[in-house]
Amino acid sequence: MHYDILAQLKNAIRAQKEKFVMPFSKMDHAVLKVLVEAGYLKSAEKETLGRKSVITVRLASRNKQAMRDFDFKIVSKPSRHFYADYRSLHPVKQGHGLGVLSTSKGIMTDRQARKAKVGGEYLFEVW
Repeated sequence: MHYDILAQLKNAIRAQKEKFVMPFSKMDHAVLKVLVEAGYLKSAEKETLGRKSVITVRLASRNKQAMRDFDFKIVSKPSRHFYADYRSLHPVKQGHGLGVLSTSKGIMTDRQARKAKVGGEYLFEVW
């Protein structure tokens, strides 16, 4: 699930890895594509190993100190889903962070959701 991606991403950054591999799911791949577009990751590509599909995630080579300060907050949990309309979406960390939502138009950032005037399940925040 998407909350497992964030923990793996944070651990890979702390261990100064260049890439990591995780099992494929459409939801995870869509979330990773949003993080690639935002510049948190270099790439997230689907690959097939034998009969299994995996996602190979390459970390961005941004400022090393900025990447070490990477953190996240999970808003929607399996036990409690949090839904927000576009009017209630506010910038994360005064615009320095990123909120990710699952909307009827797909996975998108909080900025994209405000622009498209669409709400949905507020998944997590990264900064």
